Amino acid sequence: MVLAAGPARRFGGAKLLAPLHGRPVVAHVLEVVRQARAAGIVADARAVVAADDDPVAALARAAGAATVVNDAPARGLSSSLRCGLAALGPDAGAAFVLLGDQPLVRLDVLAALVAAWRDGRGVLVRPRYAEAYVEPGHPVLLDRSVWPLAERLEGDTGLGLLLPPGSPGVALIDVAGRNPDVDTPADLHTLEGSTS
Repeated sequence: MVLAAGPARRFGGAKLLAPLHGRPVVAHVLEVVRQARAAGIVADARAVVAADDDPVAALARAAGAATVVNDAPARGLSSSLRCGLAALGPDAGAAFVLLGDQPLVRLDVLAALVAAWRDGRGVLVRPRYAEAYVEPGHPVLLDRSVWPLAERLEGDTGLGLLLPPGSPGVALIDVAGRNPDVDTPADLHTLEGSTS
């Protein structure tokens, strides 16, 4: 399990700690990770954090996720992805990539992605949300066979750049709802007005 967040864009460095329904944005994601471990959906969790991001690291540890320090977070999501994947043990057959600024991530979506991967539907499995049908969704489940591709990435990109929807081995799983990013104060305000 990799919880990765690229550099803060447009919202400043505090976006992961911004309050949403009484808890930091990233705490919502970490709670789903904790639930996934308790339900046996995932076996382990790693949170990729910047070296000076003590508050997020503390939240991750409180949720039972070990932290992995990314010494170059300004290099974007690709850097965090490489750090997280490298920190996973040799027994991990796949990894989730969850983004810390997507607080609406759901346990049922993680379970659906794992089921599709176990059924052999793809080496990169991602949700396609009913309320954001044209956008590739997160989290993404990556079979270990594609992890080496992360070495080819630069900047704020993930493996979706090399394995876009429609590529062989890429499976889109239809799910209800949405899972938006919190990139601006307006995004946060919109989610704050929604149900928790």
